[in-house]
Amino acid sequence: MKEALLLIDIQRDYFPGGRMELAGMEDAAKKAVSLIKAFRITGKPIFFIKHLSVRPGATFFIPGTLGADIHASIQPLPEETVIEKHFPNSFFQTELLSRLKEADVTNLVVCGAMSHMCIDTTVRAAKELGFTSTLIADACVTRDLKLENKLLPACTVHAVFMAALDGMFATVMTAEEYLS
Repeated sequence: MKEALLLIDIQRDYFPGGRMELAGMEDAAKKAVSLIKAFRITGKPIFFIKHLSVRPGATFFIPGTLGADIHASIQPLPEETVIEKHFPNSFFQTELLSRLKEADVTNLVVCGAMSHMCIDTTVRAAKELGFTSTLIADACVTRDLKLENKLLPACTVHAVFMAALDGMFATVMTAEEYLS
């Protein structure tokens, strides 16, 4: 069984000053950096997923803007794979599945943003495609949501999605637990 790290949408627009700033993004990125270092030391493959919003009316991750760039804290090395996507599911209409198969990957370690959107859809799709996933909860973030005029704080949204994915779709743990 071969393991790969999947870093989803750790892009500038999600950081302070970006067009869709997420609370806790800087801390999550620090956890992602610790995972990147561990994977590079062991020579395990790393896949950077970069969302580009091409739908009319998109407000962030606009192609050609600085906000769409992968954040400087996790810059890929020249030999590492960057896959562009246009939908929440990192597998949908991308080369991710074929690239993972080429590398004989069976297990994914997943982190990034947003927990309720791209992380959720990608982890569920990975399960359907036969992958085993480890989801690093403290290296993922999301944002506040509203339902029927009720504010759902980001920490609640994040916790609910981690709980929903844990067990059936992934093993959820912290970066420290994974790295120890």
